[in-house]
Amino acid sequence: MAVVAHNEKHVELLARLMRAEAEGDGQLGMLMVGNVGVNRVLADCLDFMEINDLEDMVFQRPGGFEATMKGYFYQRVREKDKQLARRVIRGERFHPAENSLWFFMPEGDCPPQWYGQWNTGRFKSHCFFAPLPEVCPRVF
Repeated sequence: MAVVAHNEKHVELLARLMRAEAEGDGQLGMLMVGNVGVNRVLADCLDFMEINDLEDMVFQRPGGFEATMKGYFYQRVREKDKQLARRVIRGERFHPAENSLWFFMPEGDCPPQWYGQWNTGRFKSHCFFAPLPEVCPRVF
């Protein structure tokens, strides 16, 4: 059962986002980016009050994903990437991204906080950050 409403276009957009943002971190890294995306749809808090579906999340401005402004995002979607997107749409969560709303790739160590949000851990090149449960309970 899906945790967010979706259609095939949404699956494809999420799959392309996951690949464009984290293909270098392998399938698990891509799944974690998917967790962040799904969490942003669920959140209804902070920067994500106007996010109603996966398409809104993928193309959010300001504060959206840098990958959507680059050509690689717009390449044809691959079936294996759609399979990964469906996993996070069904609610699979992966540490340290299970409750995260943000990630970025620092040059060095992950900072303990990023724009006031707490670091939940690192996976390969990406650091993940989550709000406190009382601030965004829908992602917990």
